[in-house]
Amino acid sequence: MILSRLRDYYYHLLENPDPISGVARVPPYGFTDEKISYCLVLSPLGELVDIQDIRDTTEKKPKPKSISVPRPEKRTSGVKPNFLWDKTAYVLGVEGNKDKKNAKAQPTILSEKTFEAFKDYHLTILAHSNDEGLQAVCKFLTNWNPQNFSQSFKDESIDANVIFKLDGDVEYIHERAEAKKCWSLLLQPSDEEVVSKGMCLVTGQEATLSRLHPAIKGVYSGQSSGGSIVSFNASAYESFGKEQGNNAPVSDEAAFAYTTVLNYLLRRENKQCILIGDTSTVFWALANNEQQTQEAINWFNLSLNTANDETELKEVRLTLEKISQGRPVKDVVPKLDEDTRFFILGLAPNAARLSIRYWQDTTIGALGKNLEQHWNDVQINPPAWKNDEPPSMWRWLIQIAAQDKSENIPPQLAGEFLRSIITGYRYPRMLLTFVVQRIRADGKISPLRVALVKAVICRDYRLKFIDEGVPMAFTLENVPPAYRLGCLFAVLERIQEAALGKDINATITDRYYGTASSVPYSVFPRLIKSAQHHLSKVRKDKPGFAVNLNKDLAKVIELIPVDIPKHLSIEDQGRFAVGYYHQRQYYFTKKDDANSSNEIDENV
Repeated sequence: MILSRLRDYYYHLLENPDPISGVARVPPYGFTDEKISYCLVLSPLGELVDIQDIRDTTEKKPKPKSISVPRPEKRTSGVKPNFLWDKTAYVLGVEGNKDKKNAKAQPTILSEKTFEAFKDYHLTILAHSNDEGLQAVCKFLTNWNPQNFSQSFKDESIDANVIFKLDGDVEYIHERAEAKKCWSLLLQPSDEEVVSKGMCLVTGQEATLSRLHPAIKGVYSGQSSGGSIVSFNASAYESFGKEQGNNAPVSDEAAFAYTTVLNYLLRRENKQCILIGDTSTVFWALANNEQQTQEAINWFNLSLNTANDETELKEVRLTLEKISQGRPVKDVVPKLDEDTRFFILGLAPNAARLSIRYWQDTTIGALGKNLEQHWNDVQINPPAWKNDEPPSMWRWLIQIAAQDKSENIPPQLAGEFLRSIITGYRYPRMLLTFVVQRIRADGKISPLRVALVKAVICRDYRLKFIDEGVPMAFTLENVPPAYRLGCLFAVLERIQEAALGKDINATITDRYYGTASSVPYSVFPRLIKSAQHHLSKVRKDKPGFAVNLNKDLAKVIELIPVDIPKHLSIEDQGRFAVGYYHQRQYYFTKKDDANSSNEIDENV
């Protein structure tokens, strides 16, 4: 199913070139987009006329340019040259010195074995060609001496990918008609090769089966040489004597199509890939026309808040606000068609293979409803974020990361969190556990953390996985005991602040929050007793304020069970956190208390 949908999108891109430049967005069969840095300009006699630096220099650091070239050989071991392009080790016989001890003294070393393989390969293939450009390459390889590298090339070109061009031509040599003809012949299996034919699992047609699928590059933390979704390299994975790709028969055409389009989606500049935890998440759409397809992709980008500038940020806010209000997707983005098919695929590295973390095949209408439900679930009063700064996926996930570092985001949990958003199913069970643990570990009861806690509990309650929910705004009526205990803890902290001030070394939250939220019976009697001493001190300076605080304390204690629970479950610890947040923020927003501020304290 996944490979079939990727193949469909490949042909969609092939038939619909870039609307601005008119250039094809994916290469045809047998070609691939590779990062090329330099072009060797040759004379008809094979002389090196010029070395063109074709890297993109729009940013501070030059980046290789993506150019369509004949697909590379899959190198796991051994020497295998590519056709009319390759690294300097193959094209020029020079590579970087990987010996760290001697790298400074000798940054380059000769790679004669790979150069000879590249030269023999092309001299054999192009021996009978009369094309001027192809003969220029042969003459260059025949006359080139790797010892002369330093005379013409800079050290920064070492290990870069290199292509050829004939002096005076606009097109590269591998783009010439004769070169394409030679390459099409090379794509055909030779007489010595064992060709397997069978039913392709993707297309359902008889075809030549792919023994090794092309590499997929660009997955975060994956190998630079690429990885594979379909791969069999040990007898333990094989069945009935079949080797490698024959265990999962996919045609050469289908294997090329799905790997090519994945490489296209994984390029960050195409804005169809976002990083969530350690998972590279790619997404695409198939609509009735190209405009609707692009609108669907842009809308999903905005819904996950991947905006980079103020204009996009404003559009994100308006989009999310309308979605959270229950507006249909077609009202939010009129150009969208709710029946547009939308696909989301999460890939994570696993040695030389790629693991699929999640896969969703849905429609824009269904996806919009699930996103609407997510934003409703994370709503809390007072709001957890400012109106003009809706939290991105990263901001949600960083709430459960130790030291607020991205590398500490639990990878599996990040994928499950996104899956719950796009499917509308319950949030991962471990999400609540991680948030509660982080609150207890660092004492930071931030609005976003509380919003996550509230979202998990409310969704589980709505889906009938638990019997009690949690309110969106502060109330003491018809709420669970654990929520009231959280309110009581906030009142006790408020009393301590009124008596001792905010500049004390450690508040009761710093010292007792973890214990109070998990084993309340062991700490609340002592805290209530201490509160009476604090109230007596407040009465001396602010008798009216002391009366109000005493009323708040009595109101909450009256609703607390006589027998304070000895232990609280993980859900009740979440309810405790929400109750604490609501009561705490109530003091900062209450207008009828002259001793309290009207500002929301975001560092609670």
